[in-house]
Amino acid sequence: MRSNKNQPLLPYNPEIERTARGLRKKMGETQNSSGIMADNENPEQDTRALRDFALPQVTGIRSVIRKPRIEANNFEIKLAILQMIQTLIQFYGLPSDDPNAHIASFLEICDTFKHNGVTDDAIRLRLFSFSLRDRAKNWLNSMPADSVISWEDLAQKFLAKFFPPAKTAKMRIEIANFAQLESEPLYEAWERYKDLLRRCLHHGLPKWMQVQNFYNGLNASTRIIIDAASMAK
Repeated sequence: MRSNKNQPLLPYNPEIERTARGLRKKMGETQNSSGIMADNENPEQDTRALRDFALPQVTGIRSVIRKPRIEANNFEIKLAILQMIQTLIQFYGLPSDDPNAHIASFLEICDTFKHNGVTDDAIRLRLFSFSLRDRAKNWLNSMPADSVISWEDLAQKFLAKFFPPAKTAKMRIEIANFAQLESEPLYEAWERYKDLLRRCLHHGLPKWMQVQNFYNGLNASTRIIIDAASMAK
């Protein structure tokens, strides 16, 4: 290739190698000052293979429930207790599941054993996750680490999730619109009505309104019998 005659020639440099080293050194200092460090100058260089960066890490995995520390050295949760919970009181998080009944059954099992120096919270917080399955277990695991600090906190969050306001409103309507079934005996109607009240413990209805709703839901022949019985007294 012919050089351009009009382009000025660079001056001759007899120490071109020394000049090049100086330029490289100056460029390296500029990179280091901007936060770029050469690999051979980094004392904490990560030597992992590229595939290792895509693998999940065990470090950083923490429990959702912050369990109270137990000082008693001989405390142990028996395998029979875990099997009882996993067999008898599993909560799946289905719309038909009753969260109030689940908590009542869970507490009933927890109250079957006590240990000196161990609080009820310590026992309940260690066992509750074993009573959950499928959707309910996924809900518990989705919460931030250490976000549950007491049994009351856990129970409140559980009820808020699986007994939302829409379900409460529906249950209140069922209570208000209770009706005795055809050929249903009085005692069966009463038991069914009480079951509705138990399934929605926070219905907020005073006693007189509960009784009035039940009476209004009875058929005419049953009301006649109740009226006659009350007048006889």
